[in-house]
Amino acid sequence: MTPAEPVVVVNVSLKSAEGDYDEHVRFLHRDFRLVRLGTGGDVPAAEALVRQWAERADAVAVTGIREAQAAGLYDGDLAAIERVRAATTDVPVTDGHELLEVLQEWAIRHVQTEMPGYFNNARIVVLGGSNHARTTRVLREFTGNVTFADPLLRLDLPARVDANPALGMTTRLAMWPLRLLPGALKTELKVPGHYLSRALARQSARDCDVVVATYEELTGFGLEDLAGKTLISSAISEEQLAELAGRGVDMVVDVTPQPFHVTVSAAVLEAMMLASVAEAGSLTNDDLLDMIVSAELTPRVLHPNGPRRKSRFAFVIHPLSQQYFKNVEPLKTLGRLAPAPVMDLVEKTMAYAPPFTYSHVTGITSPTGAQAEGWLITVGGTPRELMAHKPEFTYARLLQAARIAEKLGAQVMGLGAFTKVVGDAGVTVAKQAPLPVTTGNSYSASGALWAAHDALGRLGLVEVDERGRMHGKAMVVGATGAIGSVCARLLALSSDELWLVSPESAKLLALKHELERGNPRAVVHVAATPDGHLGDMDLIVTATSGAGKRVLDITAVKPGCVITDVARPLDLSPEDVAKRPDVLVVESGEIELPGDVRMRDIGLPKGVAYACLAETIVLALEGRYETFTVGRNIEWERVKEIYRLGLKHGMRLATISGVNGVFTDADLAHIRELALERRREAAATAPGEGRHGGSRRRSSTRSPSAHTSVARPPTTHAATTTTARTRARRAG
Repeated sequence: MTPAEPVVVVNVSLKSAEGDYDEHVRFLHRDFRLVRLGTGGDVPAAEALVRQWAERADAVAVTGIREAQAAGLYDGDLAAIERVRAATTDVPVTDGHELLEVLQEWAIRHVQTEMPGYFNNARIVVLGGSNHARTTRVLREFTGNVTFADPLLRLDLPARVDANPALGMTTRLAMWPLRLLPGALKTELKVPGHYLSRALARQSARDCDVVVATYEELTGFGLEDLAGKTLISSAISEEQLAELAGRGVDMVVDVTPQPFHVTVSAAVLEAMMLASVAEAGSLTNDDLLDMIVSAELTPRVLHPNGPRRKSRFAFVIHPLSQQYFKNVEPLKTLGRLAPAPVMDLVEKTMAYAPPFTYSHVTGITSPTGAQAEGWLITVGGTPRELMAHKPEFTYARLLQAARIAEKLGAQVMGLGAFTKVVGDAGVTVAKQAPLPVTTGNSYSASGALWAAHDALGRLGLVEVDERGRMHGKAMVVGATGAIGSVCARLLALSSDELWLVSPESAKLLALKHELERGNPRAVVHVAATPDGHLGDMDLIVTATSGAGKRVLDITAVKPGCVITDVARPLDLSPEDVAKRPDVLVVESGEIELPGDVRMRDIGLPKGVAYACLAETIVLALEGRYETFTVGRNIEWERVKEIYRLGLKHGMRLATISGVNGVFTDADLAHIRELALERRREAAATAPGEGRHGGSRRRSSTRSPSAHTSVARPPTTHAATTTTARTRARRAG
């Protein structure tokens, strides 16, 4: 039996003949002969080839006019492709438009589904024209940051004309004389706008995240530096992919499936489908779907330099005092020359200033390979000014900052310092912002306990049992706040006694009841003010929103106490800290970021960030573009989750630091020595009755490597430790 003749499909391309082939493949359970013939931009030659092959081919694909134009092989009207298509009516002739539209939309939605949020607010540059219309339309569902190289599309003129029938009619009449001009003259008239638009697009392309272009459009445009960018293209060959890898491309989304050993266009695939239903004469939507599924066609997501993902974040900061005005000109010069009353006026005025971008943050690289870049956006109000206005005043500025973040391409935004305290602690802003918002309080709570754990362990003055639980007393000042309440939950599981301090009596009682209902290890006490109990505390966490007001008397604190100051601005001033060299005061919440981080000064060592900023970065690295932490009630599960994700992405507790900088081992040894000396003096003054005698029983001279369960961050293994043996030990 004579084998059936293969189905012949010819691709007449206006591109060069360099990629020509004559190959046999199998598709949809049939044998095909695929022939490609390039004409190098010669339209009459393409017409002749279509007529010549009409006698032997079962279907013809016509392609490459835009690519030929981009490569400089053709400078005529794009409409000439219709003459090539009309060169024969004997066999189906297609440019692949119908299939390509389906593939373009499918590819974008496939990526957005597999990598949620990937295109959210992405800065996109489209180098072609209407050939990317479907891609652009779908991308605009996820981002408004789309720039075109085509001057008409840049001004959105086609859409405006189509939307208004009267305007469309007027435009067509006005364009009639232009249509009568010779092609060469029309091209000359378009040159100025063409060059201007390309210059603007090239500028946008330097900072963009995604480029939409065919390979020829990309080459003709002259974009050399593609490092860290995503390319959405079609029919990318292995040679082209290797060249893109050398230019630093992170990811290539090839909308055209490649089921064969030769690279084919969407038009060739559509021609093969047409040849398979030749008797019907056309493809229905059902035909397309059936054949795509039967042939197991899928979009290609390629990583020429290995799997990578770069996410984008924004973080809102603000000056914590007038001193921070010195970080930007011209306020820096003004602050040096102006008297205090003038700077007070400047402080009030800056609260009304619109938000602006303070710093671009780059170089953040996770051990997983994920990368993040971001922007620090500042609002002008100091804590004093933010507190002096209604919450709506701050909301408005934060929403302005969110719109800036959206334009910059951020996929998630964090609120820093007092911006996350005002009003309902981010709830309103998160509801109205055009991108997800987080306050960072989950990681701030985790960072506070992490720092406390490290500080107590290195100081070595608190007894720890075999399960790592602290046999001492702890206090949380500001316990009813978002961060304070989470710290209280963990300390209730890992200390002997816990004092909750807050002026909000009703909330304080509710928190005490909630903790006791969870059967804690610690005996829980409440107080409106801390001063009467400071002398017995081994650990104090301050997490107030006092905006620099005095929250405790440091002179009354027990020698060797560790104070973790989570508040921003700090609850304890440098002057307060200087009064007690025998007490370790840690500025909690600082996290060392992974990678070679580059950003402007925020008052911390290089590569170190506040925990609330670190939470925003962790979410970006993880691809979790979501409202993770808002409001005053932080979920304990969120605290544990962000801690775990932070470790995954290489976050580390920064070197323990205080108001005067980093604590060295020598500093800690000196604090320990002074604390022990003060305790001995107190014991000698009143043996057994000394002010700190009640805590002497739990003091220890263990080495600084001793561990404590405070923020063995965050675990819950101590949740069931309320045994009779533990109670008896506490009573004894």
